[in-house]
Amino acid sequence: MLSILVTNALILAGCFALLWLICLPMRDVTPVDSFWAWGMLVMAATSYAQAGGDPQRKLLLLGLCGLWAARLGSYMIWRWRDHGPDRRYQALLGKAESAKGWSFAKASALLVFATQAPLLFVVCLPVQLGQVDAAPAVGVLGWIGAGVALAGILFETVGDAQLVRFKRDPANAGQVMNRGLWRYTRHPNYFGDALTWWGLWLIAAETGTGLWALPGPVLLTWTLMKWSGAPTIERRLGKTREGYADYVRQTSGFVPWPPKRV
Repeated sequence: MLSILVTNALILAGCFALLWLICLPMRDVTPVDSFWAWGMLVMAATSYAQAGGDPQRKLLLLGLCGLWAARLGSYMIWRWRDHGPDRRYQALLGKAESAKGWSFAKASALLVFATQAPLLFVVCLPVQLGQVDAAPAVGVLGWIGAGVALAGILFETVGDAQLVRFKRDPANAGQVMNRGLWRYTRHPNYFGDALTWWGLWLIAAETGTGLWALPGPVLLTWTLMKWSGAPTIERRLGKTREGYADYVRQTSGFVPWPPKRV
């Protein structure tokens, strides 16, 4: 297990260093959002190549992680090409350059790449540790986890598609998206993301080693709910979308739930 984790950490560090070098001439670190998905697939694939665990569980973890990564990674690349640089990164790096006098290279390396690499490594622990043990075979808990993971992928896919369709309609300019899945949760994409990784952890948790991957989905859920996910978006929308405060009062912040009557 230790050998797999050390090897994976070195590979991930190399991938992030290469991506950093690619982003420097562009002065845009937005591609790191896409690599958040592809990097986890890399960790699943390198674990698959090294680990001697149950073949069915290994294939299940790799396949579901690959499906999730292909969907999210492709979507994030499209969004970057369609929307341009992420304003959050521009503000973060611009502040570091102006207030601290840091170069773009230093600011992006320390504030973006060096921060996201360890977070990614911990979040994807289920697809790393879940492939280590040769026994037991995939059982009821594992198949429940597979169903949960598939439900999460479907949920975030539908949520993202509904939001894209909403934004493309000129009549919705400046309006609050409160339809479809967004009527039941303010962040169906984040909820689906968390659900996927809780499902992957359930698959891994049938093994003694995989059970220790619990910090992965816990960290991801906390990040999406309390740190860089929902809070960042809601602060911005609260200032730019009329009626967003009413939407917040009516709609669940994370777990889907029927809207409240206000």
